Amino acid sequence: MTSILSAAPIPLLRATDLTHSTRSIRRGEVVPVLRGVYAAANDWHGLPWWERDLARVHAHLLRHPDAVLCLESAAMMWGLPVVGPVEAVHVLADDAATSRRVTGVHVHTSAHDDRVVKDVSGVLLTSPADTCIDIARVRHPAAGLVAADATMRREAIAPAVLAALNEERASARGRRRARWALQRADGAAESALESVSRAASEWWGFPAPELQHWIGSSDDDGDRTDMWWPGARVAGEADGHLKYHGRFGDPGAMLRAREERDRRLRRHGARTVAHWSWADLVDPSAFRDILLSAGLTPTSPPDLSQLAGLRRLLRSDR
Repeated sequence: MTSILSAAPIPLLRATDLTHSTRSIRRGEVVPVLRGVYAAANDWHGLPWWERDLARVHAHLLRHPDAVLCLESAAMMWGLPVVGPVEAVHVLADDAATSRRVTGVHVHTSAHDDRVVKDVSGVLLTSPADTCIDIARVRHPAAGLVAADATMRREAIAPAVLAALNEERASARGRRRARWALQRADGAAESALESVSRAASEWWGFPAPELQHWIGSSDDDGDRTDMWWPGARVAGEADGHLKYHGRFGDPGAMLRAREERDRRLRRHGARTVAHWSWADLVDPSAFRDILLSAGLTPTSPPDLSQLAGLRRLLRSDR
């Protein structure tokens, strides 16, 4: 696959690029992005938080072009989705260095560093597979599943390959934690919301759904649903509310199109169609109630520890 990294979302400026940096900051014309790097205030304040995180990565590279990005910083550059807060730019150092955090940068080291580092147009970063395994090893399992699903989808890589890379690493730190996400990874999941929804569904004890299931007799008279529980004939749609906020067109027209699509799904065999958003996953019990109301029945006890961790993860997202 062609390697194309995510570009900086806004122009970034070094202090030397500013005629009067102190005066510009005092007047509110520019804001600091990372130490020694600035952006025009109007550009910065208009960015959503995830693009601010990406801008910080590019700001670090502007001052340290030889840095090796890892974890969420590498994921963002590869275009992989990130769940949860990114509290620093993450970079990988050689074994002789010391792990440390300084001014928005977290330097990681490993006594047995066997990751693959890619050089893409002069930017050094861990490979998508290694980035995925790093996140699965040290972050909440839901964040690991998001990374694993997206890596499979982007790289057309088999889950067995990711699992083998995890087992082959010399360091055992986080190996067991990563297994949960890597064993469940599925490139058919098309968004971070779908991945987190699958995790929450399992932790509430519901049976695993089929992903991207086609309901209908032909391309002209049918639809593909995000999730499908055949035993209960329940279709699930991980919508989010973003698409109904006007960003992608008239919200009223989009809601009418959704209602018509739901009618087609029911006409072709779905007993009901459940919809949920990120807000429903931030309160996991709301997601459980949606699935119960749709007619799904848990087949195993809930994992309340993982659900509590998921709630903290999503509530800390911005």
